[in-house]
Amino acid sequence: MDDTLAAARRWYAEDLRYKVPVLRNPQLIEAFASVPREQFVSLGPWRIISDPYSDAFLTPDTNPRWLYHDVLVAIDASRNLNNGMPSFWARNLEHLDIARGERVLQVGAGTGYYSAVLAEIVGSVGRVTAVEADPMLASQARANLVNWPQVNVVAGDGRAVDVGELDVIIVFAGSTHPSRLWLDRLVERGRLLMPLTDDSWRGFLLRVIRGRNRFEAFSIGAVSIYPCIGGRDEEAGQRLHEALEGLPPGKVPIRALHVGDPSHNDAEKVWFQAGGFWLEREAIEGDAAPSK
Repeated sequence: MDDTLAAARRWYAEDLRYKVPVLRNPQLIEAFASVPREQFVSLGPWRIISDPYSDAFLTPDTNPRWLYHDVLVAIDASRNLNNGMPSFWARNLEHLDIARGERVLQVGAGTGYYSAVLAEIVGSVGRVTAVEADPMLASQARANLVNWPQVNVVAGDGRAVDVGELDVIIVFAGSTHPSRLWLDRLVERGRLLMPLTDDSWRGFLLRVIRGRNRFEAFSIGAVSIYPCIGGRDEEAGQRLHEALEGLPPGKVPIRALHVGDPSHNDAEKVWFQAGGFWLEREAIEGDAAPSK
């Protein structure tokens, strides 16, 4: 390996440590320092966006060091597809506390860069199932990930792929509701992270932890992200937009996720409902504590 490029990759990973910050999972930093990002994007020059609100620019040369910054790299500009912002996904992965040997489902693999990062975190004894709905992108991801045998790339609907019990599910596209299969396959203390978004692609990052008798639910911040194929309901998207209106970005007053429809007695607890699930609003003073 080119020592100069390895040093650039290390600098990039350490910059993410302090920018995110990454405090709980040092293996996450090692993963970003190990995976060659240039292997997962087209040949340069690259179309780069330095932050989500700036215009893209074309790099003046093909030096991969352009890729080792906290930037978006276009995969298909015509569809607004890119290799996502590293600090954003590093922060999300930090919230999932992924450990060696765990079983991970990634929905929306793209060309496989973050699949490789996940593979480095779980190690050779772990398993990553990377699902991509676009057959061409899935084919690219499969070729790009040949050096990570613990990753299985599946071309298909990530809401319907069943690989058995899972410790972690991370979704890279926005839905109005989770897949019931995701919730069913999470083991106790398993974690789900998914963008819950309205039809403008905006919403919040829903983090779910499966307990013994219920699913704890939290928002970990606002998001604007590409929509998930098969995970959209127009009416639910409008209701979510209305529920979020007027709230501080990402500050969503929820505490639990429930499967199915709420009962008549639960009606006052519902913050949002769609597609066979509902989110329980955060407790207010005087509420009885929920049973564990």
